[in-house]
Amino acid sequence: GLIVKEAAAPYHTGRRSPAWRKLKIVHEQEFVIGGWTEPRQTRQYFGALLLGVHDDSGLQYVGHTGTGFDQRELARVWKLLDARSAAQSPFAARIRTNEPAHWVRPELVAQVKFTEWTADGKLRHPVYLGLRDDKRPADVVREEGARVPNRLPARKTVARKRTPGRATSRRPPEAEPVAGSVVAQLAAIEESRKDGVVLLPDGATLPVTNLSKLYWPEPKLTKGALLRYYAEVAPLILPVVADRPLVMKRFPNGVEAPAFYQQRSRQEKPPAGVRIEALPDEVDPISEPDARRFIGGSLVTLLYMAQIAAISQDPWFSRVQSPENADYVALDLDPGDDTPFARVLDVARWIRDELATLKVPAVPKTSGSSGLHIYIPLPPGTSYESGQLFCQIVATMIATRHPRVATVERSVRARPRGTVYVDYLQNILGKTLATAYSARASAFAGVSTPLRWTELDEQIDPRDFTIVTAPARFRTVGDLWGRLRTAKPANLDVVFRKYQARLSPPR
Repeated sequence: GLIVKEAAAPYHTGRRSPAWRKLKIVHEQEFVIGGWTEPRQTRQYFGALLLGVHDDSGLQYVGHTGTGFDQRELARVWKLLDARSAAQSPFAARIRTNEPAHWVRPELVAQVKFTEWTADGKLRHPVYLGLRDDKRPADVVREEGARVPNRLPARKTVARKRTPGRATSRRPPEAEPVAGSVVAQLAAIEESRKDGVVLLPDGATLPVTNLSKLYWPEPKLTKGALLRYYAEVAPLILPVVADRPLVMKRFPNGVEAPAFYQQRSRQEKPPAGVRIEALPDEVDPISEPDARRFIGGSLVTLLYMAQIAAISQDPWFSRVQSPENADYVALDLDPGDDTPFARVLDVARWIRDELATLKVPAVPKTSGSSGLHIYIPLPPGTSYESGQLFCQIVATMIATRHPRVATVERSVRARPRGTVYVDYLQNILGKTLATAYSARASAFAGVSTPLRWTELDEQIDPRDFTIVTAPARFRTVGDLWGRLRTAKPANLDVVFRKYQARLSPPR
């Protein structure tokens, strides 16, 4: 593979940086689809595609792939397969499959990436990329030498003398991590229906268990789907949670079963690389002996928290280097049970306009459930109290101008029906919101998705952003949340003077 670094990123001595990446070299070519296998458990349509290439003897089986599909693509490909159903196998030789196989006329061609060819001529870790309509099935053959070899030259080994009675440090064979990208490894482990070990790009390893456990019954998504989502969006979410203490809400039996909050790292023994630190007693809102918290910023920490069923990532607004100073504040727009999302958009637009008059930058995102969050960057050294006061003034101004739609009433029972609660009380040391790019325990497996301000003028639906659909959007629009880190922060001294002048009675 290749080791690459973001050109503009600084070097950080003594700690890992997301600016560095290890890129594995993979192969890619077309394959003829000769059949499919039945799905397992909650999966719909089909389990895997049976792939082949032509040679002088006919269509030769080279392996199967069941990864790389979202629900929409599964449905689309299934219709094409069903229309080409055949009674006999198109492969030249009899093949064995893990699940019952069904055959199709070999008329479809799939583009597939894979790590290498095995010694017996099969694909290792194939991932479906899409269908090809520009390639004739009869022209599909095994491509030799068209890609950079995936293996390094063999190393010379030196025999080491073992000390009698000393155990070796080598991992047992059944615990060896599989090869391939993290997403591909997780998919392979889930498909095997066994526990496994994931090898991360920096060489760290993470044991994972029960990946086929159903976490979201309605969209039929598993624990494995959650880990694969976080592995895919890690480059976006890791800078957002870096150096921040994390609060966990754990759902060990899925989103419809009881959950519990966890502030601390308790008796768990996480793998190496998971960052845990104790905050000063005078800073930490919950005082305990040896109070330790998970600290975000590494892939192994992110995936370990998902492994122990913490679905969302909920970081502090401050970092461990300056825990009493907030880096940003947030307004949480929380609709009542009978409040349409269109009203949430109305309130967000009014806040946008209010902040524009103050020349204060802000970045909006969906909550991943039914609401919206609006974040505002603060200058270094800003106290939580100053940030909360600013949000309280803005929220009160909006609720005063639009009392039929917006409210700052804390009591749910006392809020007018059909209103949006503009919550400014999240801006307290130790309180958290699900961060940008975080998965949520909403029934539709939502993702807290950064938005452009212009999108709030459209009829968006937060249910469109899920752990299945959101990664494609992020690849298209890029890191919209990065604006929070690069925008000029709000000058609260100027803002408070403006409000004082605006609210003071005329002389």
